[in-house]
Amino acid sequence: MNDIIKHKLALLPDQPGCYLMKDRHGTIIYVGKAKVLKNRVRSYFTGSHDGKTQRLVNEIEDFEYIVTSSNIEALILEMNLIKKHDPKYNVMLKDDKSYPYIKLTAERHPRLITTRKVKKDKGKYFGPYPNVGAANDTKKLLDRLYPLRKCSTLPDRVCLYYHLGQCLAPCVNHVPEETYKKMTEEITRFLNGGYQEIKDELMKKMSEAAENLEFERAKEYRDQIAHIEATMEKQKITTNDFTDRDVFGYAVDKGWMCVQVFFVRQGKLIERDVSMFPIYNEDEEEFLTFLGQFYSKAHHIKPKEILLPENVDIELAEQLIQVKMIQPKKGQKKELVKMAVKNAAIALQEKFSLIERDEERTIKAVEKLGAAMGISTPLRIEAFDNSNIQGTDPVSAMVVFIDGKPEKKEYRKYKIKSVQGPDDYESMREVVRRRYTRVLKEQLPLPDLILIDGGKGQVEAAKDVLENELNLSIPVAGLAKDEKHRTSELLFGDPLQIVPLKRNSQEFYLLQRIQDEVHRFAITFHRQLRGKTAFRSALDDIEGVGPKRKKLLLKHFGSLKRMKEAELEEFTKIGIPEKIARNIKKKLK
Repeated sequence: MNDIIKHKLALLPDQPGCYLMKDRHGTIIYVGKAKVLKNRVRSYFTGSHDGKTQRLVNEIEDFEYIVTSSNIEALILEMNLIKKHDPKYNVMLKDDKSYPYIKLTAERHPRLITTRKVKKDKGKYFGPYPNVGAANDTKKLLDRLYPLRKCSTLPDRVCLYYHLGQCLAPCVNHVPEETYKKMTEEITRFLNGGYQEIKDELMKKMSEAAENLEFERAKEYRDQIAHIEATMEKQKITTNDFTDRDVFGYAVDKGWMCVQVFFVRQGKLIERDVSMFPIYNEDEEEFLTFLGQFYSKAHHIKPKEILLPENVDIELAEQLIQVKMIQPKKGQKKELVKMAVKNAAIALQEKFSLIERDEERTIKAVEKLGAAMGISTPLRIEAFDNSNIQGTDPVSAMVVFIDGKPEKKEYRKYKIKSVQGPDDYESMREVVRRRYTRVLKEQLPLPDLILIDGGKGQVEAAKDVLENELNLSIPVAGLAKDEKHRTSELLFGDPLQIVPLKRNSQEFYLLQRIQDEVHRFAITFHRQLRGKTAFRSALDDIEGVGPKRKKLLLKHFGSLKRMKEAELEEFTKIGIPEKIARNIKKKLK
C-alpha cells in the first residue's frame, strides 16, 4: 500500500457511493459500490483475500470515490461507470444471445412477424421463445386463425395467401379498422396465455356448424383446434397461472458467481440464461449490479413479475428495475427459485476445473514469467515481428497479450517506409519509434514487457529507440528460434542473457503462443500486400490512366509490347485522348 492510498483511506466518508480503482498507468481497472464507502474500500487493503482478489489489490495504485445520497443512486451510478469505463475486473454483461420474439406491428394494416430485434416502436412483442422454430410454429398457427397481411409492401394484386384464406387482401379490398382491432385484441389475448379460451370458442363454433350440417366449416374449426393443441400444448405446464415471469437464482464459490435465469411464459418454462463471472464485492451487491445490466439489454423484455432468492434486497431491486419483485416462501414459485439456485451451484462446480486450467495457462503463467525475469508481472505484453522476402514489401506486425490472452482488437500492422532493402535492425527501429511515439501522443497504455522476435541486434535496436529517443524505461526481451524455427530461448538483461525456463512450463508455452501469433500475423499481412503488388503493371504509374482506361487498353492491345508498337491513331480510335496516348508511348519506351 503506497502513501497516496494510506492518506485517502483516512479521508473516506461514512456514506454510500462508488469507488474507482486505478493501476500504475492511471487506468480504471475496477468500479464498485458501497453502502458505507469507508468500510468497503478499506476492506481491500486489510486481511487476506483469495488469489483472484489479491491480483486486483496488487494492481491498485490509486483510487477515487463519488458520494451518493442513497444506495439506489450508488447502484445506478455504478452501472453507468462500468458502461463508460469498461474496467477489466468488472463483469460487463456482454450478452450476445438474442431470443426470437413474435411482433405484432402497429401499422395501418398490421402484420405478424418473427424477429430477434426488440425496438422501441409501437409494436407489441411476445416472447421470448426457446428457439426460432417454436416462434415460427406459433406464428403459422396464428396465420391460419387470423388473416393479417404477410407482405412488407402492399402489391397491386392479391397473392396466394388470399386464396388460402390467410390474408384479407388490403391491397385490393377495403378492410375496416374495427376488423383489425378485433383481430389484434384476440391475437394479444392468445399470446398472453388466453389460447385455451380461444380453443373453447372454436369448439363451440365447430359444434354449431355440425348441428347446422355445415360440415366443411366444422372441419375447418376442427383443424384449427388440432393446430392449437399441437403447437401450444407441447410443453409441460410449470405454473397454474399464465403470468410472464423471470426466475433468478445464484450461487457463489471461490470468488465466482453464477446466475441462472428461467424464462416462464404463459405458464411454461421455455428457456434459461446462464452467466458466470468473478466478483470482488458483496454477493448481494454484485447480484443487483448484474440484475440492472441484464434488463438494460433491449432483447431482455421486462416481464410482469420477477422471482428472487431470499437474501436479495427486494425494495432496492424494485426501485432499480421498476417491476414487481417476489421472494416466494412456498409452493411452485419457491420450487422454481430453488431449482434456479441448484442449477447455478452445479454449473459453478463444473466450470471450476476449466477456470483453473485456463488461469494456469494465462495469468499464472504471466506471474511466473515476471518472477523468472525479475520484473513486475507483465500483465500487458506487446510483441513485434518483421517480414519480407529479399527486402521486397517489408512489413512489421505487433500483437498484444493482456493477462496472458490475445487482445486482437489492439493488433497493429506496419508498412516499412524509411528502410530500403532487407535491414531487420532499421525496420525494428522504425516500427518501435512509430508505435511508442503514437502511444505517448495519444496517452495509450504502455506495455509492461516488449518482446522482439529476434536476437541481440533487434533487441538492442528497439532499446536504443525507447531509451535514447523516447526516454521510456520498458523491459525489452528477445525471442530466439532454433534451426526448426521454433521458440528456443528468451533473451533478457544488460548484457543479454538466456532466462532459464523449463521447456514444459506454462510460461514457456505462453512465449511460444505469443511468438507464433505475431509471426502468423506478420506473414499474413505480408502475403496480402504481396498479392496486391503482384498484379501491378507499368500503366499504374502513368498520369491519366485509371482502372477503366487500363482495362480498355489491355483489352484492345492485349499486351504492353503491342502498345509500344502501335501508332497514336490506334489509341484515339478507342477513345484515349492524344495527350495521354503520347504520355503512354513515352513511358513505355
